[in-house]
Amino acid sequence: MLKTRSLTYASRILRSSSTLVPDNSPRAADNEQWLERLSSVKKSSSKSKQAITQESSSLNKFPIEVVSTPPESSYIDIKATIGNFTSTKYLQGFNKQKHTQGNFVDIRIVKCRSGDGGDGIVSFFRDANRAVGPPNGGDGGDGGSVYVRASPGINSLAKLRTTYIAENGSNGAADQLDGARGKDILITVPVGTVVRWCLDPKDVREHILRKQKSDPGASLRDILRQSKISMQCSGRYEYDTKPRDIQLFRNSYEPGKGWLFKGKDEAYHQSKDWFVSLSKQVEAYDHALYDSELSSDKFPLYGLDLSVPTENPICLLKGGKGGLGNMHFLTNMIRNPRFAKAGRSGLECLFLFELKSIADLGLVGLPNAGKSTILNKISNAKPKIGHWEFTTLNPSIGTISPGIDKPSFTVADIPGIIKNAAQDKGMGLEFLRHIERSKGWVFVISIANENPLQDLHVLIQELGGMEKVGAKNVLIVCNKADINHENPQAIDKFLQITQFCEANGWDSIPISALKNENIDVLLDKMAKCAGKLV
Repeated sequence: MLKTRSLTYASRILRSSSTLVPDNSPRAADNEQWLERLSSVKKSSSKSKQAITQESSSLNKFPIEVVSTPPESSYIDIKATIGNFTSTKYLQGFNKQKHTQGNFVDIRIVKCRSGDGGDGIVSFFRDANRAVGPPNGGDGGDGGSVYVRASPGINSLAKLRTTYIAENGSNGAADQLDGARGKDILITVPVGTVVRWCLDPKDVREHILRKQKSDPGASLRDILRQSKISMQCSGRYEYDTKPRDIQLFRNSYEPGKGWLFKGKDEAYHQSKDWFVSLSKQVEAYDHALYDSELSSDKFPLYGLDLSVPTENPICLLKGGKGGLGNMHFLTNMIRNPRFAKAGRSGLECLFLFELKSIADLGLVGLPNAGKSTILNKISNAKPKIGHWEFTTLNPSIGTISPGIDKPSFTVADIPGIIKNAAQDKGMGLEFLRHIERSKGWVFVISIANENPLQDLHVLIQELGGMEKVGAKNVLIVCNKADINHENPQAIDKFLQITQFCEANGWDSIPISALKNENIDVLLDKMAKCAGKLV
């Protein structure tokens, strides 16, 4: 296997070196040597052999259906539900989630497009004693690329634009001058952002409308789960059967096409044997460009996780290659080439930017359980506090500093969760992404409620059951313990929760956030839950 991969890599290096275009000011002999090398290069299978995108193993992997794999098909053909490639926030006609608070934005769909390569130019040298000299048309400049970078100090996606378009490369010029390269685009996002390839929300809305007309009782979630999209993917190596990256394709000319003519048209040139022979030789160069594009035009199937600050920007979409000027087609047979090559097209994609806050602990509870009050008491955060349900509409993150000799940690407060939140009841589960990375979850239960243990079971069920919750460090906080604290029923409620916690190896504590009772002990237990203290 290693020997086969080494031979494949060696042949790819040989192929790329054989198709290198001569530098500017090429002589006819240089061009003929280059064309001769192109003639000896075998056409590839147009199958990419190397993935250049980084790993995304830390992300949740959704189920997929593998339809076919190489060598039966050129790519790994899969099917996946469209719900994995869209956001319900952008389906406004079918979603009740329209709350806004402050300048916090944690989901944004962005249209990105890399620049087209500039065209090569047809030009000839002229001076006082020579009407038409040798060809001196320059190459087109490469199109600009789209990059992304995670930077600390940003905590929202609010400043992201809806469209990012890189600059096209300039066309070549006379005197063997190459066109200017298009300017790149750099998208700066907060640390913790996940970038995923996504579908156009307009297309998804139209699909949902058609489904709801045929089945009026179908819910939005059901349609997103039942509808599937077909995709072509690639693996780590040529005949890998495990999909890793989505293969992107450019809307550009096929190898052997893309000629630009000046004076005589294409039909005239195609009737000449010398041009047909030249076109076949240059077709190998087009295949090399096409192979290079397939190797770079990929995106991780499960998304790109920017969980740490990026030292070097990551390329999302690479710009198109500039076309060849007519100076490269001067040979002993062709003295006045009145043709050049067009630049390669750029790429256009929609990406879903999803911010997942990086906090050590996540506060989870029913509406009005006192989560925001607790965060206000123990940290520097100032969330909105009220006696009504759903006071918190957007996540808040606070930093807790227990003391000089104790490490600090961060806590994320998300909107309250109610029964059937997984079916979009209340605020739904849209904000759970902000506590997915947390080491521990702190369940805040109001001990003053009629059945706080049942409330705890509701939260566990909505969060994915005991299997998912058990993977985290868990602390149960019984808030509002000052209400009827001498009542035997209130004591029984706390004992029931304590017994349930001990059976699962969890810790618990009664507090009164309003009266600052037992807060110091809570800080120590939260630090242990976050893994900061032993």
